[in-house]
Amino acid sequence: MLGAIEAGGTKFVAAIGRGHDDIVAQVQIPTTTPDETLQRTIDWFRANGDIAGLGLASFGPVDLDPASPEWGYITNTPKAGWGQTSVAARLGDALGCPVGLDTDVNAAAIGEHLYGAAQGCDVAIYVTIGTGIGGGAVINGNTVKGSRHPEMGHILPRRHPQDIDFAGICPAHGDCLEGLASGPAIKARWGASLSELAPDHVAHDIIADYLAQLCQTQIALYSPQRIILGGGVMQTAGLLDKIREQATKRVGSYFGVDAGAIITPPGLGTRSGIAGAFELAKRAVNGKK
Repeated sequence: MLGAIEAGGTKFVAAIGRGHDDIVAQVQIPTTTPDETLQRTIDWFRANGDIAGLGLASFGPVDLDPASPEWGYITNTPKAGWGQTSVAARLGDALGCPVGLDTDVNAAAIGEHLYGAAQGCDVAIYVTIGTGIGGGAVINGNTVKGSRHPEMGHILPRRHPQDIDFAGICPAHGDCLEGLASGPAIKARWGASLSELAPDHVAHDIIADYLAQLCQTQIALYSPQRIILGGGVMQTAGLLDKIREQATKRVGSYFGVDAGAIITPPGLGTRSGIAGAFELAKRAVNGKK
């Protein structure tokens, strides 16, 4: 049996099973303080039986370098109280098993690559647009990690001509993509979520434009065969089609790709992250990174 955790800033989703399609127990634990959240997670696993390995798909920023003394730490996160928190080692020590670690969005990219919309793709991108904006890239079955990990939500898009005065809400960069197009940014700007605004509200075109710029950037950088857009904001009716339309115009003929065809919703729905976490657990048991 394997353990899997999708550790988010709002909740931890923990599961035990042989894989994402063979789960025997699952729980959601609110993300409060590190001590309370991690202890509740540990207690739940202990109450549900031994596991051979644990896959941890964590919000970040998180230190993924196995040689670092802070491997498995959540580092300079804006999540209050969680900065410089050891997560992976604490869980592994308490549960007595190896831990496979990656970011939540990298894990979701792995899940989609193996079982979802990116099956058969050599290069695929997964992006979640919700409380924050984050993205992961899978190339030949492995996620992209370097000095840290990609921060796709913090690119600096061109400002939409009807959105020039909003300062953005990102505490680090102001009007980066996350500061302009995340769920909290939309609510700060217009007082409601995107799905609550009228279909003809200008917000739909503005957010679609920013997310289309994200897709164009990923096409230019990675030449992906699939760009998967998930998260709460993407549940807005009609948004995906607007992004496809605007991305197609922005990409044009230069890259030799049909942008509208490669931009898709997750094949696994909301299960992409937990599917990737189970794969991380399998790799940990087999001694693979």
